[in-house]
Amino acid sequence: MTEHLILRDLDIENIKDISVYERHGGYQSLHKAVKEMTPDQVTDVVKASGLRGRGGAGFPAGVKWSFLPKGVFPRYLVANADESEPGTFKDREIMERNPHQFIEGIAIASYAIQCNHAFIYIRGEFPAAADSLERAIADAETRGYGKNVCGSDYQLQITVHRGAGAYICGEETALLESLEGKLGQPRVKPPFPASVGLYNKPTVINNVETLANVPVIIERGAEWYSKIGTPKSTGPKVFCLSGHVNRPGNYEAPFGSISFRDLIYDLGGGIRGGKKLKAILPAGASGPMVSPLADEAVMEVKLDFEALAPFGSLLGSASVIVFDEDTCVVWAAKKMTRFFEHESCGKCTPCREGTYWLSRVLERIDDGVGTLGDIDLLANVATQMQGRTLCPLGDFATSPTLGSVKIFREEYERHIKEHGCWARKQ
Repeated sequence: MTEHLILRDLDIENIKDISVYERHGGYQSLHKAVKEMTPDQVTDVVKASGLRGRGGAGFPAGVKWSFLPKGVFPRYLVANADESEPGTFKDREIMERNPHQFIEGIAIASYAIQCNHAFIYIRGEFPAAADSLERAIADAETRGYGKNVCGSDYQLQITVHRGAGAYICGEETALLESLEGKLGQPRVKPPFPASVGLYNKPTVINNVETLANVPVIIERGAEWYSKIGTPKSTGPKVFCLSGHVNRPGNYEAPFGSISFRDLIYDLGGGIRGGKKLKAILPAGASGPMVSPLADEAVMEVKLDFEALAPFGSLLGSASVIVFDEDTCVVWAAKKMTRFFEHESCGKCTPCREGTYWLSRVLERIDDGVGTLGDIDLLANVATQMQGRTLCPLGDFATSPTLGSVKIFREEYERHIKEHGCWARKQ
């Protein structure tokens, strides 16, 4: 993109300073919302823009706001800043380098849902980002964006709450439990947070990047915004690129404008050491891997929320991790599954026991003591986990195994027949 709409720190030096942010139009969208629009009008504009959640699920943001029951107060907005998916680091950059746009988005969304107290649940391992947000909130309050926002009767308090580093707290109901001071475990749904959320009150939970889009929409309008991207995936998207690439980092581009080839070879500078590409994790550890070795067409498809469905995967939060030709996918699947085993809260049996057994079977295959029957056993255990857990973690945990076995079954068989990892023997 010639102009960054979200990663504005790349275009405007020191935009994290409130004076710089205001000089470049900062908080004007908030002023417009509270002075010229009703809460319902703000919600309608966000609906019309087509903005979808950037945390992975892609649910329409304005529609989510409209789910709150009428006349039930107080109500809350919670910004999910618990960025814990492996390979995801977009929200961290926004919070550290462009915090006021995120805060302005929180304020506009809070006004739209008629919330007077918003929370930012931030990952405990992000002390710099948390400090940045607390400074930015204090600065915003001194400029009149807290009590009596922009001189109106609307009042808002924003609280930064630091988590303790649990992956499960990225799941919205586990996040709410943790925010209330309880053990971070998912709730049984229904009821959903829109009706019974934080402190059993109506609650909206949005991702950092999602909220950072809101000021742009209010400033320039739904029609303008909806022309960016594709009809079903509107607006810009921040792609996190990591792994075996020369230039890892965050790259902002409109949905439907770039392919994996563009992202990895043009923006990312290609594979390190001039090696060949073996596989891609489009959504961090939680989405099934794809590979040009299985279908070369995956390299050319333009990326949006729907683009990877024909290849058996999903874009999620666009945390793209690249594997080169020397990567052992059995080892990689073992590492990712061990992560999910460690991060499982243990509340439901399929996830607690399933991640344990997936880990044990992958370990014995990688250690060279597996049998050919273990490959089918992996698929059997993973299939029994799918759709049977309280939250998506159990489903996510099956992706490394099922995705790698589907594409690289021969590599699993080679591990078993050669009693160990071919890559480590080289």
